[in-house]
Amino acid sequence: MDEENVTMVTHFVLLGLTETQELQLALFALFSIIYLLILVGNVLIMVTVVNDRRLHTPMYFFLGNLSFIDICHASVTAPKMLADLLSAEKTISFGGCVAQLFFLHLCACAEIFLLTIMAYDRYVAICHPLQYPMLMSLRACTWLLGALWSGATVHSLVQTVLTVWLPYCGPNVIDSFFCDVQPVIKLACTDTYLTGVLIVSNSGMISLTCFLALLASYLVILVSLRSQSIEGRRKALSTCGSHLAVVALFFGPCIFIYTRPATSFSLDKVVSVFYTMVTPVLNPVVYTLRNQEVKGAMRKLRERQIFSRGK
Repeated sequence: MDEENVTMVTHFVLLGLTETQELQLALFALFSIIYLLILVGNVLIMVTVVNDRRLHTPMYFFLGNLSFIDICHASVTAPKMLADLLSAEKTISFGGCVAQLFFLHLCACAEIFLLTIMAYDRYVAICHPLQYPMLMSLRACTWLLGALWSGATVHSLVQTVLTVWLPYCGPNVIDSFFCDVQPVIKLACTDTYLTGVLIVSNSGMISLTCFLALLASYLVILVSLRSQSIEGRRKALSTCGSHLAVVALFFGPCIFIYTRPATSFSLDKVVSVFYTMVTPVLNPVVYTLRNQEVKGAMRKLRERQIFSRGK
């Protein structure tokens, strides 16, 4: 192809979730409520953790950060998706697409690393309780958080650079409601086999490695619980059960999408909605309904607000 006849893509067209106008309006109402619940639920957890001294522990420190990441993760795609559900033209600039892709992978990878760190925290707390204060000190938690964001940034930069360096000079229609690596590189006007392998290897390796590390840590925890008291066993299983539920909700869709080549399945959009919108709204529910300490702290926070208003 002659360079003078090449027209570089300046924007992409998103096909969205559906082309039926009535269904678009219904989905707009549904996802507006879900996004509002994501913001309210996760902000409530963050405020509760900050305001209750009994929750100033590594486990709740990481839980507060998980809520922050969930808000960021949902906010990368939700506002654009909601706007497109009310718009006839669902377009996004090339730069906007790249930015969305970068922050999507940044937040997703940060959540994967954070869930792995939270599993390590529970492993140390249950299997090595005497060393726990030293191994999970505030300084250690801060370093882990810094490493988490550094690793997520490197991963996201690699994914973004591998995507951006490809030439885009032909079709510009993305069969999705947001920009992600695999739907975008399919539009490149060059062979993307090697790039696709590198991208899948990067994302797939992170997802599978962290997932296997999580499973290994919880298997060790389950084995160690045999020597615990009934009350200690019940409390540990309750905490780990909540974490495992969140892990299953998040890792399942990630592994389904990012550990295979850039091929389209009919379930892709449903799975994408699940891990970008449904999981962030379920995390606060899972952690509050199964955690007496968080529910008690929220109750005290509400009573304190009512008392201050009474004054």
